[in-house]
Order: sequence, then structure tokens, then C-alpha cells
Amino acid sequence: GGGAMAAVREVEIDPEGTFKYILVRLQRPGGGEQRDIVRGTKAAEFHNHIFEKVNPEMEKLGYECKCLGGGKIDHNSKDKKIRVFGLSTGYGKADHSVTVEILKKVYTDYEITWSDDKK
Repeated sequence: GGGAMAAVREVEIDPEGTFKYILVRLQRPGGGEQRDIVRGTKAAEFHNHIFEKVNPEMEKLGYECKCLGGGKIDHNSKDKKIRVFGLSTGYGKADHSVTVEILKKVYTDYEITWSDDKK
């Protein structure tokens, strides 16, 4: 069943500020169900710090994790705006359009945009 996967939140990002994020693909070993999740936090100096935290958590739930790339998120909770931009040196650029679609599921009343700008 999809119980455990449903328990994984699609988005976990800081409530405010500008920070690094990664797009991660979860997959059942042997090619079962898969889903993409967004993780981002100011606490991470580098993109791999986020992955190193997510990966063991997901492995415990029985998922293989693959980082699809990264970037930055600018989260303005006051104006209800999220901007996705930039890239990860180590993982490359995530497909920000995919990230935006995932964010829209959670932040339904936000204006969410993306660009390939570095800043």
C-alpha cells in the first residue's frame, strides 16, 4: 500500500527567507511507486547537507533517494510569494518548474514563480 509514501510530506521548507533547496526522487527498490519531494532550509550551508539528512530518513521508510538537482527558494510568507531560482554546484539545476508544481500543492494560495536567474 501507499501508506508509508503518504506519510512523507511533499514539501519541507523554512517558513521565511532565502535558502538552498533540493528536489529529491523517492523510489521503491525494484521500480515501484515513485514521487518527487522538495526540501530546503537555511540551516544547510551546502545542498548536500540537505540530502545527507533526507536520505537516511527515507531509507528507513524503504525508499531509494536520488537528488534531481537543486537551487534556491525565496520564501516571503508575509506577501505569500515563493520564488525558485539558482542551481546547485554539486547536483546541478533542478527542474524548477517541477518544484513549483509540488510547492503549489501545499502553498495553494501563494504566488509561486521560478527563473534560471542566479540571484
